[in-house]
Amino acid sequence: MRKTLALALAAVAMLAVNDSAQACRYFGAASYNCCPTTACQPTACYTACRVERKTCYRTEYDQVMEPQQYTAYRTEYETVYEDKQETCYRMVNETVYRDVEYTVQKPVYETAEREERYTVRRPIVETAYRDCSYQVQKPVWETHERECRRTVMRPVVETIEQECRQTVMRPVTETINQERCYTVMKPVTTYRTVHRMQGVWETRQVQKPGRCRPCWTTDACGIPRMTMVQVPGKTHCRKVWRLRRVACQVPCTQYVPQVVRQNCPVQVTRYVPEVIVNKVPVKVCKMVPEVVVTKVPYRTCRWVTETVAQKVPYKTCRWVCEEKVRKVPVQTCRMVSEKCTRKVAECVTRKVPYTVTHRVARCVPKQVPVTCTRYVAKCVARKVPYEVCTMVPTTVCPTTSACSTGNCDLSPAPQNRGSNKPVAPTPEPEPEANPKSAPAKPQVSA
Repeated sequence: MRKTLALALAAVAMLAVNDSAQACRYFGAASYNCCPTTACQPTACYTACRVERKTCYRTEYDQVMEPQQYTAYRTEYETVYEDKQETCYRMVNETVYRDVEYTVQKPVYETAEREERYTVRRPIVETAYRDCSYQVQKPVWETHERECRRTVMRPVVETIEQECRQTVMRPVTETINQERCYTVMKPVTTYRTVHRMQGVWETRQVQKPGRCRPCWTTDACGIPRMTMVQVPGKTHCRKVWRLRRVACQVPCTQYVPQVVRQNCPVQVTRYVPEVIVNKVPVKVCKMVPEVVVTKVPYRTCRWVTETVAQKVPYKTCRWVCEEKVRKVPVQTCRMVSEKCTRKVAECVTRKVPYTVTHRVARCVPKQVPVTCTRYVAKCVARKVPYEVCTMVPTTVCPTTSACSTGNCDLSPAPQNRGSNKPVAPTPEPEPEANPKSAPAKPQVSA
């Protein structure tokens, strides 16, 4: 009898440990593993929705940008160099001469003149003009205009309304009370002693021995000898890292599972089909021909004959006899005392100007043609597919032995003990692809 009682108590403890371990996986969140079977099963038949999809097409107009080239002008700056002259001075040493007087005997030659007559021929040049007229052809330009007609297609956009019928499921919500069990983790804090290594900088004195240097000394006999003598050392400080062990109190927090039961109101939603008619505005684009008249200027050229008068000068020469008188010199010499001046050289320094040319930079703007591209809008039509979703209601009842015989009660369905997912979950309707005609997504509570 005692052995049987001990085996039963051990089995109950193992189940409690298993449930506590399962509840610890959620860190205090709600878990339905420890709930009663009657609290987690569905209570009545409910309505689910099945989604039927249909593909439709609508016309959309896109605006396409076409490239078009045109010529623009931009300003560029070019560097131009100009020569600028500047006057500078430099020191120049030159030789200057001063006058010194002295007396010399100088021969003086005297010239007498006598008349002599002779005949010469002198040329006389005369200028005359002759007529050399010629004709030239001169162009005369005239400007005219001609009309150029062309037909262009102008887009005209019209808006029409189109009916769009769709069936939506209207939710009807009911509230029931349901008991829920969930496990929470309660924190428990304890303290334990931990030994840690901490370091401290310490200052230590280090003795550094001195160097050996040669020194002259005398021995006992008075003979000088060279010996090595050590210089006194130096003491300096150095920081050393020292470790030590320190005991610290470290808090440790553990979470203990605790089961909490709670009565929660649950909303059950069923859907009723309803037809909604919406008027959707649709834009239609049609092209209307239009005649555009443009005046194009053009130039014509005609030639006009003109006479240009021109006189060409020419020269003629004739000789004329003429009598001339010339004087022939007769030279005589005599000595005359004369004071002369000679120059003595002296060195003098003076400033001499000279010109230096510098090149100065200057920016000159100029217009440069640039070919640019701009985009012109163009309307293009295309067909876009979209899906229309229809919600079909379906009634789902719990699969129990009582329902199979036709006697459906409100007892809950069995639940999988090893997993957290309920049996036969409620399917949610998928959203439609068309955002304009898609109904609101219904919310189904468990």
